[in-house]
Amino acid sequence: MNFDLTPEQDQLRDAVRALGRKYGHGYFVEKARAGGHTTELWQEAGRLGYLGVNIPTEYGGGGGGITELAIVCEELAAAGCPLLLLVVSPAIAATVINKHGTDEQRKRHLPGLADGSQKIVFAITEPEAGSNFHRLGTVARRDGDDWLLTGRKCYISGVDEAGHVLVVARTEDSSTGKLKPALFIVPTAAPGLEKSKLDMEILSPENQFLLYLDDVRLPADALVGESLDAGLPALFAGLNPERITVAAMGAGTGRYAIERASAYTATRKVWGGRSIGTHQGVAHPLAHAAVQVELARLMIHKAATLYDAGRDLEAGVAGNMAKYAAGEAAALAVDTAVQALGGAGMTTEYGVATLLGAVRAGRIAPVSREMILNFVAQHVLGQDKSY
Repeated sequence: MNFDLTPEQDQLRDAVRALGRKYGHGYFVEKARAGGHTTELWQEAGRLGYLGVNIPTEYGGGGGGITELAIVCEELAAAGCPLLLLVVSPAIAATVINKHGTDEQRKRHLPGLADGSQKIVFAITEPEAGSNFHRLGTVARRDGDDWLLTGRKCYISGVDEAGHVLVVARTEDSSTGKLKPALFIVPTAAPGLEKSKLDMEILSPENQFLLYLDDVRLPADALVGESLDAGLPALFAGLNPERITVAAMGAGTGRYAIERASAYTATRKVWGGRSIGTHQGVAHPLAHAAVQVELARLMIHKAATLYDAGRDLEAGVAGNMAKYAAGEAAALAVDTAVQALGGAGMTTEYGVATLLGAVRAGRIAPVSREMILNFVAQHVLGQDKSY
């Protein structure tokens, strides 16, 4: 068992940390408040190769795995720049296309995903079904050689920044008549695809949307994979990377909050010339939060290692546990940091309360803590399925 990063991974962590600090949380907040996007940071990360670390070298990527992408997610978040589209585009879309796309789809999309010139977002969640793919209402049907997609999606991140959206729909299996999942790469400018921005109580430069698909016509090669049989494995291919990278982003956010609070409490003096951090009532909650973040980081590392080793079932358990642990730890860390800073913790200047909405959402999405507990109860503890 080895907890050390390779020299190359250490170099990646240091380099991404430097890039994140070059921009910093102030940049992130400024873009979010102005309704803008972190375009400059994204483009520079792409030029430096950080967005494609998990993409094969033959397509312009770094040839690494989810371990390397988790490092990128964590370090940018630890610099105050948690970028949700890292999870959506490089982690989910690139993984799905690389593992289950056709040769033509890999050649067409992976180079742009690797250098950041292309973004592909992900659409599974629906108003009625949530993320339960067994009950999705978005349906794809054949029309000659084409496909027609109809349905609705909600909480779809970054549609306004992306050229394509990876849509999860259901198609009819001609042999059984049953509906089965299928994934389609849909241009965001396709006729019949409409988007409506959702107003969220989260300070973020990345927006959420409702999508409406009204007989969106797609060519046959928009279907991910060589046949409909690729649908289910393609869908599951994106879930573990999603959970691991979301967890890494949460752990980085927790580190950022604790670092901000610790710097403040070590120098803030109120009574008798002693820093407020000398008081256990201040120091112990921060120390407790730091322990929880570090424990989450260990589970993230385990999950990423298992995933990159091809041990998908074990990675599924570890990835869910990592997502749970990091969601709880990030929320605790930001809340504890705000409390330690007192009134200063609620100011924009100190850059901690600006993350309260995001870390609270991390306990809900992309899968709620309760659904993770259901998963652990069933798959680890051997309990009957509860839903």
